[in-house]
Amino acid sequence: MNRPLRLVAVSAGLSVPSSTRLLTDRLVEAARAAFGEEREVDVRVVELRDLATDIAGTMVTGFPGPALRTAVDAVTGADALIAVTPIFSASYSGLFKSFFDVIDNTALTGKPVLIAATGGSARHSLALEHAMRPLFSYLRAVVVPTAVYAASADWGDTGDDALSARVTRAAGELAALVQHRPAPAAPPVDEVIPFAQQLAALRP
Repeated sequence: MNRPLRLVAVSAGLSVPSSTRLLTDRLVEAARAAFGEEREVDVRVVELRDLATDIAGTMVTGFPGPALRTAVDAVTGADALIAVTPIFSASYSGLFKSFFDVIDNTALTGKPVLIAATGGSARHSLALEHAMRPLFSYLRAVVVPTAVYAASADWGDTGDDALSARVTRAAGELAALVQHRPAPAAPPVDEVIPFAQQLAALRP
C-alpha cells in the first residue's frame, strides 16, 4: 500500500468543548504514533454534531445531503476507523446510532475499528461491551480487543495514567490489525474470447 493510510475518527460529542472530542484526538494521535513515523497517515475527524440535521433528514427521506454523503464516503473508504460516543442512558447516543444506521450494513465489512466512549461515571463503561461492540459486530467490522472508556475522573491527575495506558494499548491493537489485514482482492477480469474462436467452437 503506497498511498497514505486513511484513518477516520467519528466523534459524537454534542458540546463544545467536548470530552468525547478530546478522547477522539488522543486516540488519533496514539494511532498515528502506533503506525510509525515512516507511514504517512491521512487523518479525518467527522464531527456528528455538525451533521445532526442532515442525519435526521436522511432518516426521513433516505437521501443524504452532500456533507453527510462526504462523511459517509470517508468512513466507508477508510483503512481504519475510530468511533467515539458519549454514553447516555447506558448506551451510545442516538446521534451516533443514527449515523451508522445511514451507512449500508455491509460497507464496514472487515474494517478495523477502535471503539471508545465517554461518560460521567465508570459504572457506564460496560456500554462499550453490551452496546458498541455488538453494533460493529453486526456491521461485520473487526473491533480491537481493547475498548477505551473515559469517565470524568479519568481526566483528573489521578486517572490520566490509566487512561493513557488504555489509549496506547488500543491504538497499538488497531495498528496491528491494519498491518495484518489482507489486501483487497483484485476485481475479476473478464476473459474476452475472440469472435472467430467462438464461431469455430460452434462448427460440427
